[in-house]
Amino acid sequence: MPASLTFRGDDKDMTLDELADFIEAARRAGVPKTNPVRAELSTSGKIKEVEVALSEDDD
Repeated sequence: MPASLTFRGDDKDMTLDELADFIEAARRAGVPKTNPVRAELSTSGKIKEVEVALSEDDD
């Protein structure tokens, strides 16, 4: 897998502001808009971590 951009919530779960920061960072890094975003969820279904490949994602 190519290099990736990964963000984690400061607490256990990610906030909307943290998710917005992730999206902004991905856009600044030139991540292709068609790349899927991968997420790790808590047992309650909340986002703990998000990741996206920096270049074309072939997975």
